[in-house]
Amino acid sequence: MAGIAGKVVAITGASSGIGAATAAYLAGKGAHLVLGARREDRLGAVVEEITGAGGSAVGVVVDVTRREDLVRLTETAIERFGRLDVLVSNAGTMAVSPFDELRQDDWDAMVATHITGLLNGIGAALPVFRRQRSGHFVNVGSTAAHVVKSPQGVYAATKTAVKVLTEGLRQESGPDLRVTLVSPGFTHTEGVGKAASPEVAAELVRMRDEIAMPPSAVASAIGFAIEQPDGVDIGEVVVRSTAQG
Repeated sequence: MAGIAGKVVAITGASSGIGAATAAYLAGKGAHLVLGARREDRLGAVVEEITGAGGSAVGVVVDVTRREDLVRLTETAIERFGRLDVLVSNAGTMAVSPFDELRQDDWDAMVATHITGLLNGIGAALPVFRRQRSGHFVNVGSTAAHVVKSPQGVYAATKTAVKVLTEGLRQESGPDLRVTLVSPGFTHTEGVGKAASPEVAAELVRMRDEIAMPPSAVASAIGFAIEQPDGVDIGEVVVRSTAQG
């Protein structure tokens, strides 16, 4: 199935930022969406906006660190639309801080969300894709996996793991599946600076307001990967603001 129209796409972290922008973009192209996020109220607002504009979307409360939640997300796609064509693993946290602050709970949260959460999505969707003999994993990484900048060491490490896991999955996917890594640079989302230490948060917000690109830029990159014809796999897309060094 080439293009986007008619495809069933599940998205994690869909209540704001890149996830919400991707949902709106794909809905406008005719996709059927199964949107997962922790914040039920924000998720409901995204679903309502899409359906109010004539799009097709349903929301599922999902914490990607819980295996059963990802299973429920994929099962909802099958129950509502009969199949799952694409899983966009987008949920993330940017609780960055210098190592000396020893914010180990934040380190654990980034590992759990970016690495365990990604693996939980693979564990839920891969059997579905194998049964269908088709499917597409789109994993949202970061340019932090290409260039490590202080104080983003742990964040960069987890996003590097996303890059490595995506490539390993691609090598094992076989001729029927597609696997794409989308690596955004600095993006203007509410998550920038959220949960970071105060000084780091202030600096990140300042930089965001100066150089960040809109989440719609990442959404269109994700759409580009999805719309390719069968048998064509976009391995990685790196998208960043021209102002980002």
